[in-house]
Amino acid sequence: MAHIVILGAGTGGMPAAYELRDELGSEHEITVVNEREYFQFVPSNPWVAVGWRDRSSITFDIGPHLERRGINFVAKHCDKIDADGNTLVFSDGETLSYDYLVIATGPRLAFDEVEGAGPEVGNTTSVCTVDHAEDAYEKYKALLDDPGHVVIGAMPFASCFGPAYEFAFIMDTDMRKRKMRDRVPMTFITSEPYIGHLGLGGVGDSQGMLESEMRNHHIKWITNAKVTKVEPGKMYVEEFDNAGHKVKDHEVEFKFSMMLPAFKGVDAVANVDGLCNPRGFVFVDEYQRNPSHPNIYSAGVCIAIPPVEATAVPTGAPKTGYMIESMVTAIVHNIHNELDGKEPDQKGTWNAICLADMGDTGAAFVALPQIPPRNVAWFKKGKWVHMAKIAFEKYFIRKMKKGTSEPIYEKYILKMLGINRLK
Repeated sequence: MAHIVILGAGTGGMPAAYELRDELGSEHEITVVNEREYFQFVPSNPWVAVGWRDRSSITFDIGPHLERRGINFVAKHCDKIDADGNTLVFSDGETLSYDYLVIATGPRLAFDEVEGAGPEVGNTTSVCTVDHAEDAYEKYKALLDDPGHVVIGAMPFASCFGPAYEFAFIMDTDMRKRKMRDRVPMTFITSEPYIGHLGLGGVGDSQGMLESEMRNHHIKWITNAKVTKVEPGKMYVEEFDNAGHKVKDHEVEFKFSMMLPAFKGVDAVANVDGLCNPRGFVFVDEYQRNPSHPNIYSAGVCIAIPPVEATAVPTGAPKTGYMIESMVTAIVHNIHNELDGKEPDQKGTWNAICLADMGDTGAAFVALPQIPPRNVAWFKKGKWVHMAKIAFEKYFIRKMKKGTSEPIYEKYILKMLGINRLK
């Protein structure tokens, strides 16, 4: 009997556990390790930050749902991975041995790379966790009592830009419903070289569409923006041209700011020799397996994917839901192959599919492959995307509670978008 340990219980780790149980049956032991006892549906955090959702609607206790499927759950912080000894070491000194390790931790949020940034310091907010989103909502309520300039965007080395755009339009919608939008100027500040780059080099006419939407919603922007420091109510920004020459210094005053941070690998993962790149992201081969430690697989935001292109201010490539789903499925089949004495043969599909909410409408995009030139570059906008995002939230949370492993993107979202299975 083999012991497979999954480190992380997010949108990659939880489906991995269920798929492994379905694939392997009861013959092998599966354990999920997560530092928190609850699952949080991260895509809903922008709604939490304006009061459209609360914690109870997007979180649930992990243990009972995993245990019902015969999956062990350990709610502890992993301090160290002894990759040579096939062991996790927890902060309380306890250890857990594994035969195969699946790393699905997500990122470390590197607020510390910009002086004065982040919820802990308190100068900017975030929607990266439900705790951060709740803090943002408290500050948002203060803004409603004392309106003023809002700054939203993404820091240098950010790789997940979608939630920043979502939050800007969601806040705009909420303010319009409250008939307060005229009292809240908004500026979008991003490390992207242009609006709609998204860390993907743009998708279809994402630049034209998003620029038009921001003009229509009276949102100004600064691109190629390197935020260097944040003080209470003031952000210091260096603006560059596409050749990397600084063209302007900005001191932007604000009453409220939500800025997405750069991502890095979590410490326990980043500290393993030969496992990661310099920013702590896990190296994987085409089968999602680490070349230096072949019994370690990884999926999701924590894997190393090179940027789509060089940009004046550093940006990273996003890992979207469909990519994560396909990585997880490949890992499950490949571990099964190895347990049967076969070689891994399944590859993740690194294509980008995203449903982005915009308050009372939304945008959907498909990039096949992720790096241009592409076979498919598809970008559409409509109220149906807003409704689809709500349906996706409810379906995914219900699926995680029920412990089912059916592939959401393959079975539902691709069909909804009228797209055949992506190879």
